[in-house]
Amino acid sequence: MTRVRVVDNSTLGNAPYHRPPKCIHVYNKTGVGKVGDKILLAIKGEKKKALIVGHRMPGPRMTPRFDSNNVVLIEDNGNPTGTRIKTPIPSLLRKRQGEFSKVLAIAQNFV
Repeated sequence: MTRVRVVDNSTLGNAPYHRPPKCIHVYNKTGVGKVGDKILLAIKGEKKKALIVGHRMPGPRMTPRFDSNNVVLIEDNGNPTGTRIKTPIPSLLRKRQGEFSKVLAIAQNFV
């Protein structure tokens, strides 16, 4: 039930609502979301998939630590819902380019 911040320009992520989006499931074995993991999000009474592009928890050395938990909304097939990402995303996602090539294509800046 971690609160997250949607950083793309999708209509669902940017319209005001009285509850913040929350993570309800992480699609990995450990259950702890890291950068590059897919999650299930509860947003405006709907369930949507999202991709973690920044988190507050410190990771390995030389990886950026963010002020908030940032996600990008994606469809079931992996395509991003929005057309632009407003915040810098970590460059370590480029190593996993095959999975996230469309998300990397709409990114403005890398850290």
